[in-house]
Amino acid sequence: MKLKTEWQKLPADVRRHLDERLRDRNITVDDLYKLRFWLEQPPGPDVPEGDWYKDFGSFKLAGRGPLVLTFLTPGQVGRGIQIRTDSED
Repeated sequence: MKLKTEWQKLPADVRRHLDERLRDRNITVDDLYKLRFWLEQPPGPDVPEGDWYKDFGSFKLAGRGPLVLTFLTPGQVGRGIQIRTDSED
């Protein structure tokens, strides 16, 4: 299943929550570049239908199915399947 990466297509409440978490979790511009790089790798991220998370080192991205749901701090535990790239295996 492909991850929904277009901000406008996310539900409004999810967009608000993500915006709040960006500030609360002190997500930096460098962090956003890491996220953007991952999202833009062809053919795009594959994610499972259930809960998942991707660890970027300085933050974690968590979601369910095709939706991104929140940002986590490095110390927070992600639920579900950890998404890894080929270079991480």
